[in-house]
Amino acid sequence: MQSRPPAMRQILHIDMDAFFASVEQLDDPSLRGRPVLVGGASRRGVVAAASYEARPYGARSAMPMAEAIRRCPEAVVVPVRHARYAEVSAQVFAIFRRFTPLVEGLSLDEAFLDVTASRALFGDGEAIAAQIKRAIQGELGLTASAGVAPCKFAAKIASDLRKPDGLVVVPGDVAAFLAPLPLERMWGVGPRAAERLRDAGLATIGDLARCAAPRLHELLGPAWGEHVRLLAAGVDEREVVPGRKAESVGAEETVEEDLLGRAPIERWLLELSARVARRLLKAGLSCRAVTVKLKYADFTLRTRQTKLTEPVGDTDSIYATAKGLLSRFDLSRPVRLVGVAAGDLTGQTESPTLSLFPVASERRRRLEGVVADVAERFGGKGLTRAALLEPARQPRSHELSRDGGALTGPRGGAVTGPRGGARERK
Repeated sequence: MQSRPPAMRQILHIDMDAFFASVEQLDDPSLRGRPVLVGGASRRGVVAAASYEARPYGARSAMPMAEAIRRCPEAVVVPVRHARYAEVSAQVFAIFRRFTPLVEGLSLDEAFLDVTASRALFGDGEAIAAQIKRAIQGELGLTASAGVAPCKFAAKIASDLRKPDGLVVVPGDVAAFLAPLPLERMWGVGPRAAERLRDAGLATIGDLARCAAPRLHELLGPAWGEHVRLLAAGVDEREVVPGRKAESVGAEETVEEDLLGRAPIERWLLELSARVARRLLKAGLSCRAVTVKLKYADFTLRTRQTKLTEPVGDTDSIYATAKGLLSRFDLSRPVRLVGVAAGDLTGQTESPTLSLFPVASERRRRLEGVVADVAERFGGKGLTRAALLEPARQPRSHELSRDGGALTGPRGGAVTGPRGGARERK
């Protein structure tokens, strides 16, 4: 008796539609049906998300906010609320896991799902994708687009073809499905690479698949060229890897006016270290490495990293480490972007039992928890350090500050730190 061939894999890629903007429209009904831009409204702000009402005007994510507003002057600009998006993302991922434990998150708003073994319970990949979309719409009031394919690459491309609220199923012949699509849909093929490929007479993914390997290696380099060639031919054996841990937690900001010298950069390092610490606390993580990123006015990017002797997760420890890294940068040049990232992540419970300052470390962690709790109560803001208050201005009645462990000022919301910033990435 002959054995049956193994069942063809069915991989889903689910991508929430204009996620940040859609959450803002969900929470504020007055924004529904209107063009919405999520991000910093300052001169150097960057669009984190654009609603579908804003996109016909040419506004899109990663565009300078000033340009997006110029194209869509009637757009409503709202600030980024990472805590809220993370909350909704957790609800979305909970829906995914009703159908399969094999969920690989790529970001807050997209994931791969391997539903090969789930078909006996829920139907084929198309049926499962439709059920997930209905659950997201019915329970959360949001829409998602889905791609169904035998491999991850094709599923991701398919999910983007009929946005918003789309569902595209890739047939068994993946290469034939991919062939007519423009080469810009390839992962990792940016504008420069696309221009180089088009100059070489290649215009579609099918052209990439048919291109002789030596020629593609010459155009893109041996390793990446071979990877692109295989993907274009529909060959993608990568597994869905569930529970993949974040490699780093970071925050960065493009400032309104260039920073010159150590003092203004240190102010931003403190603000960004506090954001990173809150996210580590929320995720139950500590870090063993800290990275500082500076982008100069001429757009030159530099990063410096240091390893720590023991895991940390509080603002003071991250800030002290980040501040120490500044000596490895050229601070005589104007800076337009500052970033801080925590890497080599570990669970808080994995901290070593022997610490040089166990009491101080635990006190700082408790204080971080207080700050996070207040931030949760006041919509992502609550306390800020006195060092971040503008020198010429005292806290208003709706502000709180803290210097070290002492809380000062009356009740209410918060100052968020140095002014004029526009972008924060996870």
